[in-house]
Amino acid sequence: MDIAVLGAGAIGSTFAHRLARSGHDVTVIARGTRLAQLERDGAIVLASGERTPVAVHARLDEAKAYDLVLVTVLATQVDAVLDALTRSAARAVMFMFNTFDPIVPLERAVGASRFVFGFPGGVFALLLDGVLDPQIRRGTTVSDPGWARVFSDAGIPSVVEKDMHGWLRSHAALVAPLMSMSTVAVQRGSITFAEARRYARAMKEGFVLVRRLGHRLLPWSVALVGAFPREVIASLLWLASRTKVLHDLGRLGTTEPRMLIDTMSRLAPAETRALVAIRP
Repeated sequence: MDIAVLGAGAIGSTFAHRLARSGHDVTVIARGTRLAQLERDGAIVLASGERTPVAVHARLDEAKAYDLVLVTVLATQVDAVLDALTRSAARAVMFMFNTFDPIVPLERAVGASRFVFGFPGGVFALLLDGVLDPQIRRGTTVSDPGWARVFSDAGIPSVVEKDMHGWLRSHAALVAPLMSMSTVAVQRGSITFAEARRYARAMKEGFVLVRRLGHRLLPWSVALVGAFPREVIASLLWLASRTKVLHDLGRLGTTEPRMLIDTMSRLAPAETRALVAIRP
């Protein structure tokens, strides 16, 4: 299939690498330094030395009927590309990023028949100086069974969730405190138990907000965490703050947790004080 990946950061580059390696024709849309790197290399370059050739462009070819345009930019960058996606002749447009905002406007923009949403929950990747170091586990979730099969066949195990709006908001409530905590843990090696209680309070606050907005907590693993007492969550966070996984998460920076917390706070300022208090 012809697939365009719009956004060539760590996540987009990982999908481009896996999809191209499995035989699809992949075009990567990039900008700035990343565009220059890809134009120079003509490939996704891995830390292992593997090189996966891809086509590279500075903008989306709106006239081309791609089978899929996979949008992996940050949520705050979507508005800049939405008009091009609306005009695009692509058969399907999949948005794939962290967000707590309503997703209906995106569906309206590209049309319900083309709209797909996903989240790369099993993809942990670092992109340093143009070199990609991906780790791929189970956990990627998409709203369409066909694309779940395509990704799984490409080596990115994916599951289907029809209620991606509820899933995304549940995920944001879980990871905003985790990501905020990880930025502290990566600097100090861990957090104190008193700090863990603050992050647990913020997480419970986020779960309450998700339910108040009319969603179930999804998937079952997040619902399970949501059912834990706050002290249990605090204990788990305190232990997790010492792990490599959390430290790797902390190295991704503060942009996403700030964006998620700001969105939750904007929607319910009186109900997100604990979340605002942990904003990194």
